[in-house]
Amino acid sequence: MNAMTEYVVILTLLGSGIVSGVFFAFSSFVMKSLGRLPSSEGIAAMQSINVVVINPSFLGAFMGTALLSGAVLVLTTDGGSSAPFFVSGALLYIVGTFLVTVFGNVPLNNRLAVVNAVDASSVPIWEDYLVRWTRLNTVRTTAAAAAAFLFAVGLAM
Repeated sequence: MNAMTEYVVILTLLGSGIVSGVFFAFSSFVMKSLGRLPSSEGIAAMQSINVVVINPSFLGAFMGTALLSGAVLVLTTDGGSSAPFFVSGALLYIVGTFLVTVFGNVPLNNRLAVVNAVDASSVPIWEDYLVRWTRLNTVRTTAAAAAAFLFAVGLAM
């Protein structure tokens, strides 16, 4: 493995770890905290989070790691002993973190964005959102953490 590939893998490992940590916080206590609030407050808070999260620091880590994972796939085609770990980590991040977000969490967020938080009809929408979003988020957390682990194992070889 050349130095550039090693640096890309290290950056991808770091990005996967950062993203996993952010998502872990949501599955572990943020969503539970929002679920304890009255529905109108929980909805309003999550609507605000979904706007604020669109910022350079989070998107840089989240999307940057997806791009770096793609680079890892290209750079590790040499078939070295670490390649299966790097390829598996990259695919886990791309599929289990990035694509789950794009096709799972983001559509749920978009539906929540148009909900009137104080309307009584929003309560079942919020209750369903909490369960489905958190389940998908736990998949994202696990995939990003497993990707980081696989990158670390590959680097250690």
